[in-house]
Amino acid sequence: MRALHVPAAGESPRIGDLEIPAVTEGTVLIRVLAAGLNPLDNAIAAGALAALMPHAYPLVLGRDAAGVVEAVGAGVDHVKPGDEVLGHVTLTPPIQAGTLAEYALLPAVAVTPKPATLDFVQAAALPLAAAAAAQAVDAIDARPGQTVLVSGASGGIGSFAVQLLAARGATVVATGRDAGRLTRLGATTVVDRAAGPVDEQVLAAYPGGVDALVTLFGRAEADVPLAAVRRGGKVSTLAQVPSGDAGTAAGITVTKIMTKAVGTVTGPLAEQAAAGTLTVDVGAVLPLDQALDGLAAIAAGRAQGKTVVTLDR
Repeated sequence: MRALHVPAAGESPRIGDLEIPAVTEGTVLIRVLAAGLNPLDNAIAAGALAALMPHAYPLVLGRDAAGVVEAVGAGVDHVKPGDEVLGHVTLTPPIQAGTLAEYALLPAVAVTPKPATLDFVQAAALPLAAAAAAQAVDAIDARPGQTVLVSGASGGIGSFAVQLLAARGATVVATGRDAGRLTRLGATTVVDRAAGPVDEQVLAAYPGGVDALVTLFGRAEADVPLAAVRRGGKVSTLAQVPSGDAGTAAGITVTKIMTKAVGTVTGPLAEQAAAGTLTVDVGAVLPLDQALDGLAAIAAGRAQGKTVVTLDR
């Protein structure tokens, strides 16, 4: 099968032929029709997780996929060969399996039936980003009437977070340069980092500060607009910042999110997307040969919405 993979530790990703993975107990082998790209794919390709978790090579990139079940392992009874599904490769050691390939082996717990009205591209764009957004929104317990800032709203997770917050009745302030798109997704106010410090812009519009912050951007404490959050507010983060200590000093509760893109989470989100109450905002669709271009755009911060790779048959 053709796959975008890292042949050995320290080597650059490339497209080449690998053996189709063998189904094992508790797994589902799918014929991949579309695979979603995530920032995590760049981290894995660069070896950024190698010190945290064992890796095995050749290592196939990609975590999200939609396709048709080819085979199931012992103990799997919620899907069968021929079913259309979406799923996710969880981060369990060793990191090796991936979805940017003609076939992918997924843990059964992270596979759920694809609603018939949801196409494969939309389905592949959903698992990790939508699950992360849902869990980040749950962590701040967003309620009607509250004002919530989404820092780093332009990407896939942010696109879902803006919608989920608006659906809860929150006033959403989003950072991004694509104001029209973010407004259509439910943002009330859009802040462009290029116009000045985010916290200053937010406080100018909301002098009392926002009630909560979902932060999807930043590698240093200075990247996080904590000053825009009122004392007693809440922050959820998928990044390493801000630290709990920084939150305590600001009088804010910080919750770090470890995303669980399992079927019990992604299944209901897929149903919402199929019903039209959750928009799967796909910004680019690329063939497998251009997957590295898509990952480069994500790394450079140029991607808007989700980037999905399709696999020709």
